[in-house]
Amino acid sequence: MVNLWIITTLCIFGLVQGWTDTKVRTFAETFMFGVSTSAYQVEGAWNVDGKTESIWDKYLHDNPDVVADGRNGDVASDSYHNYERDVEMLREIGVDHYRFSISWPRVLPSGFPNEINEQAFQYYDNLINELLTYKIEPMVTLYHFDLPQRLQDLGGWANPLSIEWFEDYAKVVFDRYADKVKFWITINQPNSICVDGYGDKVMAPAVDAKGIGEYICIKNVLLAHANAYRLYERDYKKKYNGNVGIAISVNWASPINNKTVNAQAAELYRAFTIDMYVHPIWSTYGDFPQPVKDAVAKKSLEQGYPRSRLPSFTAEEKRLLKKSADFLGVNHYTTFLVKPAKKQFSVPSFDGDINVEISQDDIWTSGKSVWLKSYPFGLYKALLHINQNYEYPPIFITEHGWSTNPGLWDQTRVNVLREYLKVLLFSIEDGAQVKGYTVWSLMDNVEWTSGTSERFGLYEVDFDSETKNRTARLSALAYRHIIEERIIDDWTPPSLKIDVSDRSLKRAKRKTEL
Repeated sequence: MVNLWIITTLCIFGLVQGWTDTKVRTFAETFMFGVSTSAYQVEGAWNVDGKTESIWDKYLHDNPDVVADGRNGDVASDSYHNYERDVEMLREIGVDHYRFSISWPRVLPSGFPNEINEQAFQYYDNLINELLTYKIEPMVTLYHFDLPQRLQDLGGWANPLSIEWFEDYAKVVFDRYADKVKFWITINQPNSICVDGYGDKVMAPAVDAKGIGEYICIKNVLLAHANAYRLYERDYKKKYNGNVGIAISVNWASPINNKTVNAQAAELYRAFTIDMYVHPIWSTYGDFPQPVKDAVAKKSLEQGYPRSRLPSFTAEEKRLLKKSADFLGVNHYTTFLVKPAKKQFSVPSFDGDINVEISQDDIWTSGKSVWLKSYPFGLYKALLHINQNYEYPPIFITEHGWSTNPGLWDQTRVNVLREYLKVLLFSIEDGAQVKGYTVWSLMDNVEWTSGTSERFGLYEVDFDSETKNRTARLSALAYRHIIEERIIDDWTPPSLKIDVSDRSLKRAKRKTEL
């Protein structure tokens, strides 16, 4: 019997290469289509109505030169004052859910629950109520990179007390919205928080404690997630029946060729960049993956450390972590090619512990972002990896997007969107338990240190206008068509006009249970 994976691989490769495939694959009526944003990137109003400084406020205020075009998140897309227009855009596209994040320093100005900011909560009250009015499911991310600076001054995620701080914050938000929100994401992309923010200075808070800081952070962030999950499970799950997950960066990595050394390098890279975060929750062991533990321990001893720089989990912590999610959020953008490194990395460092070099194929379509290239089959491989290693967990694609220059006729984004969704249908056909797909992003926003030089929005934002006017791009219409038809069919781009069409009855039929 011919292996189903081989058949599917050939079919997907054929689609990417332009071969004809006559089978019509359809997204189920219960499949949820959505879009996403995050608080720092769209809200603006950085010091309005009692909000205090976040680590991103401080980092970009203190280091304005790191922003590619000089535009930080002080005003951003000004969603704080434009939530009604934001929901109108969601209605125009016809999405089933909207993933957004709550700003911790906005609702808890001190970082602690001793001071609850009712003015800030009113903004989220208004947004959530507006979403529910039109039967759009709120998918709330509790933490999307914007830690209160007051907590960073106490060590941030390197302080083990951060586990308790996050649980206290989560309780305030759960108390407020558990009756209205059925989908929760505790923490977005631990790798970006920790590897880029504590082991490097790519992201705030730019601690740059290479080889040590990122591992301490990773342990604490994962335990913070687990504590918040157990809190919901214990105090809210039975009454409200919501679903709580975590969003992980799952970019694929393939060997640069079929040589054994390159295959081994790619496997180790995946262990550090994917399994490091998925394995503690979804494996039967509830621990860091063994290849990561072995690699860091070996390098640590070689570097003169008396023990591994990777902190260990106690037996109790492993039990806490195991199965501490109702779904796995997958943020997928691109694919990398891997081979063993020839260059020397800093000692110690996360990169040095993996000791590989990554690249991308020149023939792949390039986005505006230097790291972003389109290889749709990478999504299939990533989902296959998760299925094979973690017993087919329920999955939401919580981010997938494409960057361009400003402009409304974004045909490249349309092409990439359609190609990846075709592959997603193959993945589902082969057993991946994917419950929904979420485009990054609803609108142009502040892309961290890239500012607004890279545009990911289905809607273009005029950042020079006082009201930050939003205009639908071609991709908004293409996505609307896919949601309406639930297939990837031939589609002729219309004129760039889009209106509000209320699909509340259809959305009301979507399941809110996994």
